[in-house]
Amino acid sequence: MTQLIEQRSRKAARILDSARELMLEHGVRKVTVNEIARAAGVAKGTVYLYWAAKEDLIVGLFARELLTFLDELIAPITADHTLVLPHRLAPLLISTGLNLPLKSRLKSGDADLMRLLSEPENRDLFDRTRPSALCNTVLPVLSHHGLVRHDRSLATQAYVLHAVLTGFDVAVSNPASAAPLGVDAPAEVLSDTIAQLFAPPVAPAAPAISAAAADTVAILQEARDAVLDLIERSQITQE
Repeated sequence: MTQLIEQRSRKAARILDSARELMLEHGVRKVTVNEIARAAGVAKGTVYLYWAAKEDLIVGLFARELLTFLDELIAPITADHTLVLPHRLAPLLISTGLNLPLKSRLKSGDADLMRLLSEPENRDLFDRTRPSALCNTVLPVLSHHGLVRHDRSLATQAYVLHAVLTGFDVAVSNPASAAPLGVDAPAEVLSDTIAQLFAPPVAPAAPAISAAAADTVAILQEARDAVLDLIERSQITQE
């Protein structure tokens, strides 16, 4: 079972926190291990006790953020199966994504970060957890259990869902991009939009909703296991 190194080392936790703050401010290229160590109050060599290279530390940071994202989806869906209904799941995805500070570096077009996450050993995992990939993997489950309409192809619905989520994500995370437009409750607007686009003509029964929730959680859990595996590979395990 993977153990996050920061759970047993305060120094490692400080290093991660410092690296996150520096990268948010300066980006990947301009942040050095020396600066990270100085900000964390440790020697440069201490950083290398936990991560073999700066790139491993950065990948580990993003993997941890992705782990948080998945955990904050799995827990509420497990507790409330109706959150898997598309009109409730979409706002959950957006609100959970807003709590991921490092995502802003991707939106800023950080070329070095994009290149790092596109390395063969990292790309598959990060591709699988992109919104478009989640649309492609979760939507068939919802369709199978009767939670979405069946008069449009899954490919079309996945494209529409991805477009709507991407648009709302931009508008909500950066309200200035939508100015002078704006609403007081964007989550409610998103929920209503998704309901109109995807709701089936007959409301699904509770057993179907519970089955869809279990299958969706299984997909998310599989992704979570892969994230933990990446974290383990990115850090140095100390006996």
